[in-house]
Amino acid sequence: MTTPLNFSSDYTFGAHPAVLKALMDTNELRTPGYGTDDLCEKARSAIREACACRDAEVHFFSGGTQANATVITAALRHDQGVLSADTGHVNLHEAGSIEAGGHKVLTVPHENGKLTAAAVQAFLTAFYADENHAHMVCPGMVYISQPTEYGTLYSLKELRALSAVCKAYGLPLYLDGARLAYALGSRENDVTLPDIAACCDAFYIGGTKCGALFGEAVVLVNKALFPRFFTVVKQRGALLAKGRVLGVQFSALFTDGLYESIGKTAVAAADGLRKLFREKGYPLFMENPTNQVFVVFPDEKIKTLRPEVSFGFWEKYDDAHTVVRFAADWATDQAMLDALRELL
Repeated sequence: MTTPLNFSSDYTFGAHPAVLKALMDTNELRTPGYGTDDLCEKARSAIREACACRDAEVHFFSGGTQANATVITAALRHDQGVLSADTGHVNLHEAGSIEAGGHKVLTVPHENGKLTAAAVQAFLTAFYADENHAHMVCPGMVYISQPTEYGTLYSLKELRALSAVCKAYGLPLYLDGARLAYALGSRENDVTLPDIAACCDAFYIGGTKCGALFGEAVVLVNKALFPRFFTVVKQRGALLAKGRVLGVQFSALFTDGLYESIGKTAVAAADGLRKLFREKGYPLFMENPTNQVFVVFPDEKIKTLRPEVSFGFWEKYDDAHTVVRFAADWATDQAMLDALRELL
């Protein structure tokens, strides 16, 4: 069911007009398949330049779960698992895709949605101090997301500290960037794409939630950790025959600063939502500087709003209140905020 006001997620709207135009402009071209075309190569070049990483491999996927499962599976041995915050997307909201691929998600308590270097160090120290660790799943990779599930951000200092711990133990650091545009577009962010490339062995740049119809761009910085990755992509059913459809979209997103601009627009809209909820007396569940807004509503208010507004369930707050999520995107405008104000 659709509602007039949809804040349920940041992938509910269509493509940004510039992305849609790029798709239309290239629609009648005949190109090779599986991402081997010139359009995809143009997108790869733009991404490598933006990341200041000329030697990186760039692979296009149709969705984030697909990208995460493929990258993590490709990096791990059969006896290894991936470390994640207990709130991490691969742990909670990917339907056990990592476990279905034969690997365990090893969880560590989060701090504001983040996996800290100290927590990772403590986990690894305890693991190798356990005389029975040969009988246990070995940590073989560290997974984080920017922004986190709570919309919070890793600072450059925090990211470098995590990277240092990973390097000390020889663990690849992988960053899920499903909403990366909203991190890059936040006023509180101090982490750039080149910083991510310098700290991480692999990461992906989200398109589905950031202005594309669909698609994610996986960037493999440390290519030696992912041998025959193209073949693994094929094995996982993640290789799109009409790969140029993905490349065209990322070319558009990485032209004239569109990707970061989309993020700034959505973050500004989310700030408007926060202001509105405060004005109406609804407390925020937590503060964050990106495009997701978590607010505490009375359960009775949720019932009256549901027919007119879409938003996401997050968790129960108490017997009479629930934490819900409102997500802004590039198309969230003042008219939507004004309409929500009237309903509240």
